[in-house]
Amino acid sequence: MSDLLVLKGSIAERVALIRQSLPAKVRLIAVTKQVSVTAMRQAYAAGIRDFGENRLQEARDKQGQLQDLTDVTWHFIGHVQRNKAKAVVESFHWIHAVDRLSLAQRLDQLAGVLETRPKVCLQVKLWSDSTKQGWSEADLRAALSQLYACQHLNLCGLMAILPLGLTSTEILSAFEQVSNLAAQIRHHENYPLPIHQLSMGMSGDFQAAVQAGSTMVRLGRILFGERSSL
Repeated sequence: MSDLLVLKGSIAERVALIRQSLPAKVRLIAVTKQVSVTAMRQAYAAGIRDFGENRLQEARDKQGQLQDLTDVTWHFIGHVQRNKAKAVVESFHWIHAVDRLSLAQRLDQLAGVLETRPKVCLQVKLWSDSTKQGWSEADLRAALSQLYACQHLNLCGLMAILPLGLTSTEILSAFEQVSNLAAQIRHHENYPLPIHQLSMGMSGDFQAAVQAGSTMVRLGRILFGERSSL
């Protein structure tokens, strides 16, 4: 599926075309950074119920304007700053980019105080990439006992963003590595975590991610166009 083909239509037409290419079990998250509330309402009318934001204040402003859409699920997909962790727990159903143990423990503490249980994806970085954050495989394995002790988080997924410049074969292999790691964690002898969700795949690589087992794709540009055009 080419971006050009999708972007020729309306938002509703793009959503419909992408839905046709996704298995029913794959959740389509519309990434709405710098996307207008008007465009978000158009996506909602086309059936989108999952919105992903990576800037806290922008997201909260939009949540205020979209309070009437009571069945929306909000996903925080950006880097979580420690001083904004409480607001993220308060405002989002899903937190996708938990990239370090100290953050997971802080979110767990806050969720306990707030009497909530957000769904969490652990962001992994299994490849060399100075522009990305995330757990290495070794660090994640070493932290499993401490993550297992987090009682107020629903640790249910892994999240990955691939480096730029990979070939199509490398992209598929990279996503398969994440899927295999999730399976190994699910079946860990001492500290199994229910990692059944894979937040993998963006506008340029979501088809390979789905092939490798992704259960959630995060699509922005292919739905709404380049951010500068909005």
